[in-house]
Amino acid sequence: MKYLIIFCFIASLGSIACGFIFELDYSEKLIGYGTIGLFIVAFPLFIYYRWKDKNFKDYMLNNENLEKMRENQRKNKL
Repeated sequence: MKYLIIFCFIASLGSIACGFIFELDYSEKLIGYGTIGLFIVAFPLFIYYRWKDKNFKDYMLNNENLEKMRENQRKNKL
């Protein structure tokens, strides 16, 4: 998964760079496809890869987590 994300990222950046550097008839399409590759393929894959084993309840603000935060602040002041 990690190598797929890196490949998509490099391919998208390469497409954007080729669109800007080379004077081709389809250079705007290269830029567009590179942008779509970044935002539709590479970024969602990256977000899924980083968050797949996380527990979302740890990041939600509820009474239990607020109490933990307050206790940590009290400990840090001392």
